[in-house]
Amino acid sequence: MTTSSPLQQLADLAGIVSEFYDIWGTPHTTSDHSRRGLLQAMGIACADDQAIAASLADWHHQHWLRRLAPVQVIAAGQAARLRFNLPQAELTTRLDWRLLLEDGTPLSGEFLPAELPSLDTAEVDGAPWRAIELELPAIDAIGYHQLRIGDDQLSLIVHPPQCHQPLDEQQRVWGLSLQLYGVRSRRNWGIGDFTDLRHLAVWAAQAGAALIGVNPLHALFPHNPRHASPYSPSSREFLNTLYLDVEAVPDYQESAGARAIVEMPDFQARLNALRESELVDYTSVAQLKSIVLERLYRHFRKHHLLADTPRGGDFRRYQRQGGDDLARFALYLALQEHLYAQDPDYWGWPVWPEEFRDPASPAVSAFAAEQIERVEYFQYRQWLAAAQLQAAGEAARRGGMRIGLYQDVAVGVDLGGADTWANRQLYAIGARIGCPPDDFSLMGQDWGLPPWIPERLREHAYAPFIAMLRANMRGAGALRLDHVMGLMRLYWAPPGEDARSGAYLNYPLADLLGILALESRRNQCLIVGEDLGTVPDEVRGVLYQLGVLSYRLFYFERNWGAENHGAMKLPHEYPAQALVAASTHDLPTLVGFWQGADIELRTRLDLYPDQAMRSRQIAERDQDRGRLLATLAQVGLLPEGLSEDPAQVPRMTPELLRAIHRYLARTPSKLFMLQAEDLLGQADQANLPGTVDQHPNWQRKLRLDIEAWNDDKDILSMTEILNAERNIRHSDEPRPT
Repeated sequence: MTTSSPLQQLADLAGIVSEFYDIWGTPHTTSDHSRRGLLQAMGIACADDQAIAASLADWHHQHWLRRLAPVQVIAAGQAARLRFNLPQAELTTRLDWRLLLEDGTPLSGEFLPAELPSLDTAEVDGAPWRAIELELPAIDAIGYHQLRIGDDQLSLIVHPPQCHQPLDEQQRVWGLSLQLYGVRSRRNWGIGDFTDLRHLAVWAAQAGAALIGVNPLHALFPHNPRHASPYSPSSREFLNTLYLDVEAVPDYQESAGARAIVEMPDFQARLNALRESELVDYTSVAQLKSIVLERLYRHFRKHHLLADTPRGGDFRRYQRQGGDDLARFALYLALQEHLYAQDPDYWGWPVWPEEFRDPASPAVSAFAAEQIERVEYFQYRQWLAAAQLQAAGEAARRGGMRIGLYQDVAVGVDLGGADTWANRQLYAIGARIGCPPDDFSLMGQDWGLPPWIPERLREHAYAPFIAMLRANMRGAGALRLDHVMGLMRLYWAPPGEDARSGAYLNYPLADLLGILALESRRNQCLIVGEDLGTVPDEVRGVLYQLGVLSYRLFYFERNWGAENHGAMKLPHEYPAQALVAASTHDLPTLVGFWQGADIELRTRLDLYPDQAMRSRQIAERDQDRGRLLATLAQVGLLPEGLSEDPAQVPRMTPELLRAIHRYLARTPSKLFMLQAEDLLGQADQANLPGTVDQHPNWQRKLRLDIEAWNDDKDILSMTEILNAERNIRHSDEPRPT
């Protein structure tokens, strides 16, 4: 038996995985160089043997001096078994425990430490200590409870056995998914907005949809509208206010000055140009919306806040409910705007002047006092956005949607954003989340997102995770967690290294999933876990037991046995507890897939590492087209007159597009999501992974104004097919225009 080195012991304590297997089944051992880099990113000293020894001793010391863990997560009806550390000299002193349930119910008891099982012993500061196991009675009440033993406190979180389940066992429904920014309408300002979402929710409900899904709506960077990726947000707790419908704000109707600005010919000409543009011009949209929103805030402050009207009171309540999180978020935006105006090199807080990098610094406090109205302005924008998004969710439910709004949560946040500034101690600054090398990225993937430090998250009793879930479940009926495997482990790239030098970090899966189930139940929110790629069976098994829906994409659902050679799975082979879709934002649309648009684009942008890989993908795509036609023929869905020879079907036809969706709608999977780009037969995908400026990611619009959807026979045919296949009764009521 080999003894691990002190460095490896320290890495093990921090959660760094010693070995993992890549997509090809090749084992990779984490190097000492990677261990040092990741430990240093977590703030753990390990530069030399002396530093490592000191860090190990410090961990041991802190581990024992904290008598109770900061948090424990258990299932309802389960007895909590708690570790309690104390000096041996106190073993014969009777102690009391007091448990305050979330509803205010008190429970209490007493125990003699010497009579309880011993878990471990150690010497701490020259004195013998013992860890004992204290068992509390089983607790049925789910929620966030507080346990006290003397001056020591533990947050006891009790979760239900499963997440919220809004569908009966045999129910199968469909929904519409879209990139909100890309929605066209005759009234928006060149970017899809919350009013568009409300209108589409009503339209989709009347069409038979049970839910409407959107890209992450997380807050981005108002000072830099070109930072458009919804998966690299500034904050996951707050909203992107570019989605505000300015003309729907009540203050707009009250402000003649604001309306006069919008009605000016030059302003209207700019709006028309933005609507007609094929791509979202984020910079111009932000400029126009900010001009009017700043005017509206001044009106609101004068006529409501200073006049203390009921509307002003609603805003003050929103501020109080938002608490420190809202205050710090708005303060970050005001600071970033102020510093960026002085020097564009101030792209985020890591390069701000030192005195502003700590939210608790005197300089930050002074700025907040001096710029109170500017900070309040950013809070005002959030208040408006929350109200408009809430209205969209309510419209979906009132329209008859079984589930309603389906939100998407990014796996992390941007290094320079508000969340990392407000909670810097939680993040491994310098490390980045990503993926090891695979078929799609031979260099690995570096998403540029700093990860939460698992132990720090636990020290905070998972409060940031809870806040993030609550913020995104507000008004939503379903929630998709991007890269759900991150609840078990995340791949970290060390500071200054590329993704090939990374390693996995373990996260407290059982605790995080328990909290997910609790918040899901409380917010009546269905959970979908994006589990694409290599996901351990352990994770999929636990997700299944918890009632989390798997995420299954048509392109990847294959049978790879010797006799099947990658054949498409038949409808009955899909799992019931799943969301099924043809494609997603990072993959080609069905038209693009059929016509090889993604391969052509990668060729044009020189994204293939060699000609051999390009040739292989071309050959594989030819095979996939043949497999698809053969599978449709096998289940009796091949359109009449269409050949099984892909060479005879050079372009995607509306009939073939509908046949593929009928095929997917027949699966037993509970949810089927129809992507808006596929509904409209578009070829271009929303995002091309591996590109930043080479391709217009997150800018492409849908081809048709939503007001014209009722007049498009292909759209109406598609919804009729989905209703028929999913056994959904079509409403006889007229669809709204």
